[in-house]
Amino acid sequence: MSVNIIFKIAAVGILVSVLSQVLKHSGREEQAFLTSLAGLLLVLFWIVPYIYDLFEDIRRLFSL
Repeated sequence: MSVNIIFKIAAVGILVSVLSQVLKHSGREEQAFLTSLAGLLLVLFWIVPYIYDLFEDIRRLFSL
């Protein structure tokens, strides 16, 4: 796992929080929620392969 993914996640978090606040203050709560949800899904798609590798390593470690 590289440090690059951490910077990507941080950038998405900052961008989503700014967009969400702007949308909430302009009265578009639904779009703010969808923006937050889209950011969460994007980060999950990036992280799922690392979680899969972690479980595979643990499985190999204990030879299950």
